[in-house]
Amino acid sequence: MSNFNLTNHFLIAMPAMQEGFFAGTLTYICEHDENGALGLVVNRPLSLTLAEMFNQINIPLHQPDLAKMPVLVGGPVQVERGFVLHDTRKDWQSTLRINDKLALTTSKDILEALGEGKGPDNVLVTLGYAGWDQGQLEHEINENTWLTVPANAHILFDLPAEERLGAAMALLGVSYSMLVEDAGHA
Repeated sequence: MSNFNLTNHFLIAMPAMQEGFFAGTLTYICEHDENGALGLVVNRPLSLTLAEMFNQINIPLHQPDLAKMPVLVGGPVQVERGFVLHDTRKDWQSTLRINDKLALTTSKDILEALGEGKGPDNVLVTLGYAGWDQGQLEHEINENTWLTVPANAHILFDLPAEERLGAAMALLGVSYSMLVEDAGHA
């Protein structure tokens, strides 16, 4: 296998992917290595807010600025499990360091800290994740299923979910409407 690594990149679903879970999605890749890839869809909000989720899991949320934040559908795998993408101010019980600025945590302690106002400054909360087996993501990219671009924290944490796909496309200098469904191979 080559040194092809998409950790800390966005995957932009190509228009040919009109049906199925990933249609119209922007996915952030948290880990990509010889064993496969793990990512979070970052532009598909649920009708569930953080306040509602915290209430369901019996964690007090004393942060009014976080209460209305939407929980996202992170992917089709383990949709009952929470994933928190955040800055790396602190490590938690179950944290995957993505790089020196971002991490992914799945343990309840980060949610408790968020509720108390002691959590990271920048967070996205998802239910579920997206996963690819060894070589699967590379194959899908070769089949023109995805565009890739290095990720940008501003897009992840500062923009509303509905603006993230367009902003990622702008990093490539194109708009989504410019893309065609089918691409040829030389």
